Amino acid sequence: MSIALAYTVSGHASELEELIQGCIRNERSAQEKLYRLFYPRMMALVKRYIDHSEQAEEVMNNGYLRAFQKIGQYNFQGSFEGWLRKIIFHAVADYVKQHTKYSNQIVLVEKDQCVQQDHADKLYYDQLLKLVQELPDATRNVFNMYVMEGFTHREISNMIGISEGTSKWHLSEGRRLLKEKIERMELHLKA
Repeated sequence: MSIALAYTVSGHASELEELIQGCIRNERSAQEKLYRLFYPRMMALVKRYIDHSEQAEEVMNNGYLRAFQKIGQYNFQGSFEGWLRKIIFHAVADYVKQHTKYSNQIVLVEKDQCVQQDHADKLYYDQLLKLVQELPDATRNVFNMYVMEGFTHREISNMIGISEGTSKWHLSEGRRLLKEKIERMELHLKA
């Protein structure tokens, strides 16, 4: 069981509240504990978009810096992890916007074709994540935002400064590339 879940499952939510209060008072030890507590899940979020460790660490630290600067705005309603996740995600979106070159061309959205079910069933989660990481940066970012985070094309276009059509094209292109990669893996294993 993760440490963060242990805080809420074991009934010690007040310990998390004490850490948050310590961070509001700008106590370094509370900030460090909070950082370590949520680090694994927040880094997993960042790594979906940024595959280079140094850049991922930089974005993560920028996100935490923003969180510590805004922690006084957290009103103890709803999930703190959700609040933190949103701030970290905005740091990721800012990084993506600054470091990815998107074309502003008019694009046509092609109709997606399904991957044969027997191929998809034999994929392991880690294999699928590796295939997603191999997508081109812009396509991978849109794919992750739409599929993994559940953002709409309108939200994606506003966050990273592309048109909705371009967002749709990147999603379609990501699906097409993943389909090709999965089929190339020849997962026709005999039962």
